[in-house]
Amino acid sequence: MIIIAIGANLESPKYGLPLQTCKKALERLEELGVEIVRQSRWLKTAPVPISDAPWYVNAVAQIKTALPPNELLELLHRIEDEFGRVRPFVNAPRILDLDLIAYDDFISTPGDHLVVPHPRMHERAFVLLPLLDIDEDWLHPVIGKTAKELSKTIPVDQEAIEYSDNSSEN
Repeated sequence: MIIIAIGANLESPKYGLPLQTCKKALERLEELGVEIVRQSRWLKTAPVPISDAPWYVNAVAQIKTALPPNELLELLHRIEDEFGRVRPFVNAPRILDLDLIAYDDFISTPGDHLVVPHPRMHERAFVLLPLLDIDEDWLHPVIGKTAKELSKTIPVDQEAIEYSDNSSEN
């Protein structure tokens, strides 16, 4: 199973609020030949590490593509750039964030430009909680634990709430 994470916490001048930007990015992936097989619900999550930055809108999607892992990551980065993402510093707020979380059972080797599975996904509520919607029995190929098992170890300071149309976007 190929899993990507999608998120945003800044308004896009072109696409609007973070949720609309994330939805448009998923549409863009499909326009470029990536099939969205399943998508989680949307969550609002506190920034990690904790800061005074606006909360994020996050989801994960199971996708299908013929692209190998490196080319898929390049495509995700191109879409981020197309949507106006800038990287002024590590963990900066962003208009769009697309991460390759897992690519089937592929495990990158040390020194690879691409690190799969994502090196911190097992510590992130904004990945694990949505992943439970897709497949709680998904098995981390390195750690050997399911998404459900990993979700029980999420740090308590990582707040997440279900996004609803009545949620205010910070």
